[in-house]
Amino acid sequence: MSERPLMRSAPRGGQTEITPDAPAAPAHLDDETRWLTPLASAGPAHERAVRELHGLLLRASTFEVRRRAAAFGLAGSSELDDIAAHAAGDALLAVLARLERFERRSRFTTWAYKFAIHTSGVAVRRHAWRERELTADSREQLERLSARADDPAEAAQTRELLGRIAQAIALLTEHQRSVLLALTVDGVPIDVLADRLSTNRNALYKTLHDARARLRSLLEHEETTA
Repeated sequence: MSERPLMRSAPRGGQTEITPDAPAAPAHLDDETRWLTPLASAGPAHERAVRELHGLLLRASTFEVRRRAAAFGLAGSSELDDIAAHAAGDALLAVLARLERFERRSRFTTWAYKFAIHTSGVAVRRHAWRERELTADSREQLERLSARADDPAEAAQTRELLGRIAQAIALLTEHQRSVLLALTVDGVPIDVLADRLSTNRNALYKTLHDARARLRSLLEHEETTA
């Protein structure tokens, strides 16, 4: 059975006339008229669009902050509201600074929500770690890893692998060792570690990549010479 266009009744001269409903505007046109054009302009239209967008981002941030806070076991509604408000503000600034990068592969609001989710996640992780100290001496972390290698509860194959990894980690540079152990053994969020080391995520990703590559090389060399 073929589909028929939606119809509506429109009174004319006492008669009822059947006319097709106007087709909905394509999503990309709605994004252009409702969001992109006013946000890229100035004046009242821009201000209205910014206020509306901030409201959407605030709702997304509030939901995401509370969801992530629950996972960390955090409480305190007023404090979480402040975190969500700051995250929404950061997300709004990020969206406005990147309008030209919107490639229209999704709805604009879907694209914008991703910034709220990211900034909320960063904010909650920083809040959860605000009073936690990082391990200053990587030897303590290596000892914990070595202790697992000696734990009878671990399978023999796992103990052997952990022991080899601990020995290889000891041969890394001090910076590679501290970054690798903080991120993989202590579970420090990379945003938090970047703040504490006065660096950025990209630099830490590079260090982590280099450390893992060095570890693979050391372990492979050990296997070939064993």
